Amino acid sequence: MLQDFSVSMLSFWIIYMTITLLHACLSPELFDVLEHGAVSDINNDSSQAFLEAWQAVCNSDIDNPTLLVPEWKTFLVNPIVFSGPCKPQHINFQILGEIVAPPSPSAWEKHDPSQWLAFREISRLHVYGSGTINGQGFGWWNQSCKYHPTMVAEIMRITGGGCSCLAFVFQKGCTKLAPTVSICLRNHQNVKFLGCNETSLSGIHFINSSQTHVNLVGCDVFHIDELTIEAPGNSPNTDGIHLQHARNIIITNTQIGTGDDCVSIGDHTSNIDVLNITCGPGHGVSIGSLGRGGSYVDVRNILVRNVYFKGTTNGARIKTWQEGRGFVKRVIYENLFFNSVKNPLIIDQNYGARGAKLKEAMGVWISDVQYKNLYGTSMSEVAVNLNCSEEVACTDIILDSIMFWPVQLGKPLTSYCSNAYGLARGMIQPPSCLQETSTTARFINLFMHIKG
Repeated sequence: MLQDFSVSMLSFWIIYMTITLLHACLSPELFDVLEHGAVSDINNDSSQAFLEAWQAVCNSDIDNPTLLVPEWKTFLVNPIVFSGPCKPQHINFQILGEIVAPPSPSAWEKHDPSQWLAFREISRLHVYGSGTINGQGFGWWNQSCKYHPTMVAEIMRITGGGCSCLAFVFQKGCTKLAPTVSICLRNHQNVKFLGCNETSLSGIHFINSSQTHVNLVGCDVFHIDELTIEAPGNSPNTDGIHLQHARNIIITNTQIGTGDDCVSIGDHTSNIDVLNITCGPGHGVSIGSLGRGGSYVDVRNILVRNVYFKGTTNGARIKTWQEGRGFVKRVIYENLFFNSVKNPLIIDQNYGARGAKLKEAMGVWISDVQYKNLYGTSMSEVAVNLNCSEEVACTDIILDSIMFWPVQLGKPLTSYCSNAYGLARGMIQPPSCLQETSTTARFINLFMHIKG
C-alpha cells in the first residue's frame, strides 16, 4: 500500500514538474497587461500599462510573443500608438476583454484627436480575439458639424511624419472630418493601422466609434475576417472599414451596421477583395469619394462579392468629385442582394459641388466596371443610377443579370444614365439605359489600360 502511495506521489510530482516546466517555457511568450499595471476599471487610465506591455512584446527575443487583454476585464485606454518595427518576426495582440475610449471629447484636450488606438509600421502582426473595442462616440456625435453646423470649431494644420492633415482645437465647436485628400487619417479614428504589412485583424467586436471604426493606411497584405462592427444608423461619419493608400487587402465574413459606409475604399488602393459581408444600416460599400481638391486618383482591381445589403441608403456605389483627375478601373460587383435599399446601384461622378463650373475639362475616369447577379428591392424609383461626367464619361460598364423590384408594388422602377457607355446582357430589370461605347472611347480605354 505504501508502495502504491509512493508511486502515486511520484506520478504526481512528475506531472507537477512537467506542468511547471511547460509553464516556465511558455509563460515568457505571454505578456498580460495586468502584469504591467493595467487596472480593470473604467475610471482609471491603463494606457501606460498597455504601452509598457507593448514595449516588452516589441523588444522580446521570443519569435511569437502575445500581448494579452484578458477576458472579463474592462480597461480605459487614452490615445496610444503601438509602434514598430519590432524584434520578433511575428506578434500576437489578443483581445479577450474590453477596451474603452474616454467617454467625453473634453477628455482628449491633451491628446491627439486624430487617433485612438494606432498600430504603426509593424509587420506580421495578428490582432484577434473575442473581445470588444468600444469607442464611446456619443459625445462626439453630439457635437458633429453634420448635425450642429452652427457650432464654430477652430482648425489647425498638423504636419510631420511625411503627412499634412487637419486637426481640431477643443473649444465649444463642432467636429467634422478632415479632408480625404490628405495622406493623414480623417479626424478621430477608432483603430487605425498605418504602414502595417502582412497583418491580420479578426474576431473583434467594434462598437460606437466616434468616427471611422477601422482604418488602414499605407498597408500591404492585410486580412480582415469575422469582425462585428456596430453603431447607430444616425451616428455621423461612423464608417465601418476605410482603406487608403492600401493594396492586397482582403475583407471577409464581417457584419457591419453603422451610420456611414460599411466599407469605404479610398484613393491609391488596388487589389481589394470584399467578400461575404452583411451591410446595414449604413451607406453601402463605396469606392470614394475620390478626387476632392483636384487630386489624382488611382484605384484599380476591386472585387466586391457576396454582400447582403439591408436598409442601407446605398448599395454598390462609386463617387468622385468633379475636379478630380486619374482613374478607377477593373471593378467587379458580383452576387449582391438588396433588401429595401434606397440606391442599389449608383455611380456619381458629380459628387460634391453640384453644377460647379470647372476651368478646364477634368474628372476621374471610370472604366471596366462589371455588375453581375444583383437582385433585390429598391426604395427609390431610380434603382440604377449612372450619373457620369460630361467631361470624362464612364466607359466599358457591364450590366449582367440584374433584377430589382420596388418595395411598394405598383410603382415601376427606372434606370438613369448620363454619359454612361457599355453593354447589358442577361435579364435586366429595370431595362438598361447604357449607350454603346464609341470608337473614340474604346481608343481612350485601350490607351489608359496600357498606360495603367
